[in-house]
Amino acid sequence: MDTGFGPIIVWDSGSPIPGLEILGNFQITETVTVTWLIMAVVVLLSIRATRNLKKVPGRGQIVLEMLVDSINNLTAQTMGEDKKSFAPYMGTLLIFLAISNLAGLLGFRPPTADVNTTMGCAMITFTMIHVFGAKRKGVGTYLKGFAEPLAPMLPLNIVGELATPISLGFRLFGNIVGGLIIMKLIYGALAGLSAKIFGPAAPPILQTGIPAVLHIYFDLFAGVLQSFIFTMLTMVNVSMAMD
Repeated sequence: MDTGFGPIIVWDSGSPIPGLEILGNFQITETVTVTWLIMAVVVLLSIRATRNLKKVPGRGQIVLEMLVDSINNLTAQTMGEDKKSFAPYMGTLLIFLAISNLAGLLGFRPPTADVNTTMGCAMITFTMIHVFGAKRKGVGTYLKGFAEPLAPMLPLNIVGELATPISLGFRLFGNIVGGLIIMKLIYGALAGLSAKIFGPAAPPILQTGIPAVLHIYFDLFAGVLQSFIFTMLTMVNVSMAMD
């Protein structure tokens, strides 16, 4: 079942689940299945990579240690040495988003092309900002900061905080889904052009190779860049709330 340009619904309960009628039909979309697949791959690779660590590292362990050191250093440089404990989460977030954004190269619809995924990640960031900010400064001092520098600024400061997850979520979603739309339009145009040049019965020859260069930008370059930007903004916002 295709829902237009949105993610395909791969399973539909057909009717509300007894006791949960208020939620309507229970559906599993392509976004959910691809996300599960990515999580399974990340978990299995993590277990495999860390199962037989040695004092004298081999080639694979050296690459793994370089990756871990890079994430630790990036977190320390961005958030400060005292917040280096955030490195495991930031590294996981970066890897998950990068793989999600690159899923299009394997023929999957990127989970980050679904606003539910990007807003979910943004809400985690939003929660971390205020939980760790209040934990570091104390609840009273943290809440008092919303009325600074002047009490009339309280409504604007609250709106500014509420805008943070919206900005984070829609920035990532817009960039990924924008590239997806452009590539879909290009494939459609090349199919039509192929039919016009080689005849309606001929395969879409122009689709084989020409889009590859654009995939390098929209899926590879932009995908990795947007995952890095989202992670960096998460680190910066959490760090600012705690300082």
